[in-house]
Amino acid sequence: MQIFNFIIIRNLNLNRRNILTNIMVSASVTTLIVIIYHYKFSVDSNIVDKYKISALKVAENELMFSDRLNKVFRSSQPSSFIDAAESSRKAVVFIKSENKIDQESQRLVSSTGSGVIISNDGYIVTNQHVVAGAKKIEITLNDNRFFRAELMGEDLSTDLALLKIESNNLDFIIFGNSDSLRIGEWVMAVGNPFRLQSTVTAGIVSAKARNINILKSQGIESFIQTDAAVNPGNSGGALINTKGELIGICSAILSESGRYEGFSFAIPSNLARKVISDLKEYGTVQRGWLGIEIENIDNSMAKDLELNEIAGVLISFVNKDGGAYEAGMSGNDVIISVNNIKTSNTSEFMELLGQYKPGDHVKLVYIRNGKKNVTDAILRNQLNTTDLIGIRDDAIFKQIGIEIRELDTYEKAVFTPEGIMVVSIKNGSVISETKMEPAYIITRINNKKVTTTNVLKKYLELNRGKTIIIEGFYPKFPGEYPYTFEMPLR
Repeated sequence: MQIFNFIIIRNLNLNRRNILTNIMVSASVTTLIVIIYHYKFSVDSNIVDKYKISALKVAENELMFSDRLNKVFRSSQPSSFIDAAESSRKAVVFIKSENKIDQESQRLVSSTGSGVIISNDGYIVTNQHVVAGAKKIEITLNDNRFFRAELMGEDLSTDLALLKIESNNLDFIIFGNSDSLRIGEWVMAVGNPFRLQSTVTAGIVSAKARNINILKSQGIESFIQTDAAVNPGNSGGALINTKGELIGICSAILSESGRYEGFSFAIPSNLARKVISDLKEYGTVQRGWLGIEIENIDNSMAKDLELNEIAGVLISFVNKDGGAYEAGMSGNDVIISVNNIKTSNTSEFMELLGQYKPGDHVKLVYIRNGKKNVTDAILRNQLNTTDLIGIRDDAIFKQIGIEIRELDTYEKAVFTPEGIMVVSIKNGSVISETKMEPAYIITRINNKKVTTTNVLKKYLELNRGKTIIIEGFYPKFPGEYPYTFEMPLR
């Protein structure tokens, strides 16, 4: 036993000596290499640069020509749907809206749909057509809790609406990058078809940037097409990838029977995120315009325009003093990319442009006389300025028959620093009975200052059934003009 212990101790001591020796040798060799390296390469810095360039090329090839970088930016990888379905089901809600009065029974007629919780404090995105004209909106969560919802804003051009319920610590779905979606990729639709709560169906991305002509004039149609089963009641529900990220809002089906026939369509999440962000912050969508009219390109047009491929959008008309005009663009130019993202048709172009707001700079690559050109354009609003304004036609403004907007920079400087502009008045409405006319600037309501459209909206909601006195003026006429009306009840 003593001999055995001696052997172990001796071996341990030998190992310690070997380790120390190896460390000392390694340190000496390293020092020697550093000295040689410093001496050799300080003589000729070109050698150092040569090795640096070589190393960078190796790293670049490793990223660009292998599958590693590509995988990082993909929307998802084929995998089990279980985790994604479980997490998303909790964040998809059932929506019931009462919005029409049956002429015979005089009762409110209800419609149903789905919605997606996008924040833990109760913001919900859905389709505009699910809550259009709603007098009352009710939300049922996946755990059967019930809430009344407030309509925060809606956008007819994209068929999107933003709702709010008073609750906290809610499950929600995070936005994914719809631009990274690939045709053939697995996706899931989560919603409430036929009032069947929290139903999950799966399919693949069949196509992108589809235009099926269902939205009204100036609508932005660039749908994600899938074969995930979607039926009545799915509208406003979530289209998710296998990571459980929101990559679309289910919106429509293409069918001759009125039931699912293999074609369903969703609004891309990148477009939805921008619209919803604007509705939340401004109450209206801040849409950027280039000031052009565009059309798709066909075979013969591509030949006449000296294009190498049938891609891009043709500018058929340029508005004077618009963003494109100021950037040097003209009719017959063909835009082939926006901020380095290729655009093959008008649907893709409108979707890309819809992600920006007035004042944003966009890099445009275009073809003119067969040659490629690059320019930087500044987007404008409907008034051809870069101010963040927009026409508000919220439900409460529709109820009294009025459309309004914020004042732009020029109007604030020349007319008044505070107030809102009346854009239009509906014939036969509450406001039309007062004889108010468009271009009227509202400055006060019941002797309280009106600084923004949200201030007016909130005051009208708090004073339903009461007498309202609006004060303001017309820029082209002297003096003030007050108008009085009774604010309708619900």
